[in-house]
Amino acid sequence: MRERPISAVPKPVLLLLALSFFVQISWFLAQPPHIAKAEDLMPAPSLSTLKISSFGEPIAMAKGMMLYLQAFDNQAGHNLSFQQLDYIKLETWLTRILELDPAGQYPLFAASRLYGEISDENKQRRMLDFVYRQFLVDPNRRWKSMTHAVLLARHRLHDMPLARKYAHAILLHATSSDVPGWAKQMEIFLLEDMNELQSAKILLGGLLQSGQITDKYEYRFLEQRLTELEQKIKMNP
Repeated sequence: MRERPISAVPKPVLLLLALSFFVQISWFLAQPPHIAKAEDLMPAPSLSTLKISSFGEPIAMAKGMMLYLQAFDNQAGHNLSFQQLDYIKLETWLTRILELDPAGQYPLFAASRLYGEISDENKQRRMLDFVYRQFLVDPNRRWKSMTHAVLLARHRLHDMPLARKYAHAILLHATSSDVPGWAKQMEIFLLEDMNELQSAKILLGGLLQSGQITDKYEYRFLEQRLTELEQKIKMNP
């Protein structure tokens, strides 16, 4: 069928169409802007649903979910504070993303450095505990986020026992040669801060004898630290 030219349309019809379009635009502009709400974050879909929806591309699905999650706090020109989010739902999203892409590091980075640095202590602890549990799944790959969890527990929560627990987990589980010495030594420094010098000495001596320190300069540095600890213990029996 041949299309008729627009000039063939009766003018009253054109006028009615134009009027309808004008009314529709006016109605849209008159609506109050959508204000993003924290409760708008829906629970994360199940892992089986996500795998089916990914069409064999789970990593791409994980990256898309992470982009959605990070963009959620900035909708229609309205910014949501991380503190307003439901952290139970947030944790399920981060968990699903890691399940789709176990090698991915960004969900743990976001948990510790974005969502974990708010002023709500309960939510901070939830994020740090999430990082800790996920670290234990793959410690030699996920140790970096764990070191930041140590620092948050130490300097933001001022919870030295919790910081030591996390630091000890790094020493105990992150055994790969790719994990740097400073990460494995965090517990020693914390013990010094806690004035538990004898425990720090024992831990440092064990680290030196374990054969994990292969760099000769680092080994000499730690030997010097051990000597300094011994001197401190003598001065403060």
